[in-house]
Amino acid sequence: MRVLLVDDEVGLTHAIARGLRAEGHAVDLAHDGISGRDAALRGGYDVVVLDIMLPGLQGYRVLEELRAGGLTTPVMMLSAKDGEYDQADALDLGADDYLTKPFSFVLLAARLRALVRRGAAGTPSLLRAGELVLDPGRHRVHRGATEIALTPREFALLTFLMTNADQAVSKTRILQEVWDDAFDGDVNNVEIYVGYLRRKIDVPFGRASIRTVRGVGYLFDPDGG
Repeated sequence: MRVLLVDDEVGLTHAIARGLRAEGHAVDLAHDGISGRDAALRGGYDVVVLDIMLPGLQGYRVLEELRAGGLTTPVMMLSAKDGEYDQADALDLGADDYLTKPFSFVLLAARLRALVRRGAAGTPSLLRAGELVLDPGRHRVHRGATEIALTPREFALLTFLMTNADQAVSKTRILQEVWDDAFDGDVNNVEIYVGYLRRKIDVPFGRASIRTVRGVGYLFDPDGG
């Protein structure tokens, strides 16, 4: 599952992202309405979590622009307001769910999974590179007819690399996006997990989809997949 989380409460977003990434999901963060809207419209997300009170552009307006732009991705609205009219407004504007702060992470994660399952019935979002296929909704990876077992961290790393195919990404950015930007470990963790991935998705099949870019980091090459 690839999640866009748009909320200006930095501590809250980092905590949610940390929990979702620990479950193997890829999470991107935005802390204002304009950057959140632009990221969502670029597409590629399975679900968007959108706060109502945002700097730059309020969540209601962001939601309106997303739906006006043709985006069908499920959107969960977050708000400190629990009034029925606030929830009705969000749903009328095209939100798929509404969650009132404070909330438990367990509830949030379960409702996100439910949204993605409902959305996947009409718009499956598989990532493909030749015979390599990643299914975010079912959390499965295949190369041809062979299913490849990945740990949650490996799955999140492969999701990030395939989503950013043909782009060189630094180890630092990978660490921030796949682990989280509060992680204080060594960037060499990225190198270790890239090695794990290569031994699972490439080496047994004579492929080379994850390229090392000297002085930068790594690049996922769809043609090598």
